[in-house]
Amino acid sequence: MADNKAGAKQILPTQRSEALRSGASGLPGRAIRVLGVPLDLGQSRRGVDMGPSAVRVAGLQARLESLGHRVQDGGNISVDIAEMQNIGEQNAKYLTPITETCAGVAALVLETLAAAQIPVILGGDHSVAAGTVSGVAEFFRRQQQKIGLLWMDAHSDINTPETSPSGNVHGMPLAALMGLGPSPLRDLFGWSPKVAAENTVLVGVRDIDAAEKENIRRAGIAEVYTMRDIDERGMRAVMEEALRVAGRGTAGYHVSIDMDWVDPEDAPGVGTPVRGGATYREAHLAMEILADHGHMLSFDIVEVNPVIDEHNRTAELAVELICSAFGKKIL
Repeated sequence: MADNKAGAKQILPTQRSEALRSGASGLPGRAIRVLGVPLDLGQSRRGVDMGPSAVRVAGLQARLESLGHRVQDGGNISVDIAEMQNIGEQNAKYLTPITETCAGVAALVLETLAAAQIPVILGGDHSVAAGTVSGVAEFFRRQQQKIGLLWMDAHSDINTPETSPSGNVHGMPLAALMGLGPSPLRDLFGWSPKVAAENTVLVGVRDIDAAEKENIRRAGIAEVYTMRDIDERGMRAVMEEALRVAGRGTAGYHVSIDMDWVDPEDAPGVGTPVRGGATYREAHLAMEILADHGHMLSFDIVEVNPVIDEHNRTAELAVELICSAFGKKIL
């Protein structure tokens, strides 16, 4: 795992804003660094460790470069397999190696942003987002700025070891980022919470544990848009409002997408599928609106499981959605 390079060149916020907006309106493309995190310790169903390879096989780098972006593939972070690790406490399985991996992710994200590149993280299970968001939040904290967070998932991932029915850490990363725990993930870089509750937005949730509902209230999360909200109001209205909330008073926002946010009819190869998700077209519309706003700081996409996928359909859709988020348009 790479540490943040001492003395890395710092980019002024004005320079960064200009760089982040380029590529979405005919200007030169953006500098993107792709990092794979083949972590599957956070859940019981194996296979998501192959997700980064599946997304690469689906042509991610070439597709982004065809849009005019400059893409560097930074390879994969080294992650030990479950058989080589101590499971630890049953209410937070593999927490120690997951935390070590997330610390490495956070350091690489910090390094990537310092080099004026946008980090695109390929999971692995959703616990990797604790590392991604921590790295982004730390980078902007050093510039006296804060970030927003857009969490697009069938689940809220805000369990703690005390409330989790399974002990699977992929159901806990948002809790860690909100300052609820588990403490090793919560305290990366020695401070918490990583994102203010008033700038945190959940979109598309439809499977929330009873204890998670209480944790959402405890955390004071600004907005939670369920699939009912999308059904009643439409994806455009939900996304426009969500991005306003995440962007209010921030340098921009991190976008974290669990592919089970999309309906399993279109994304069958995911770790924990739940019926009734966003349609193919709704998912693309959300990403296109995201690109239109131009304030995305970083991006991760997780839980692609090739073992249960159909001819790499889910990985191919992941690539399509990333491209839409980075400016691909129909016309």
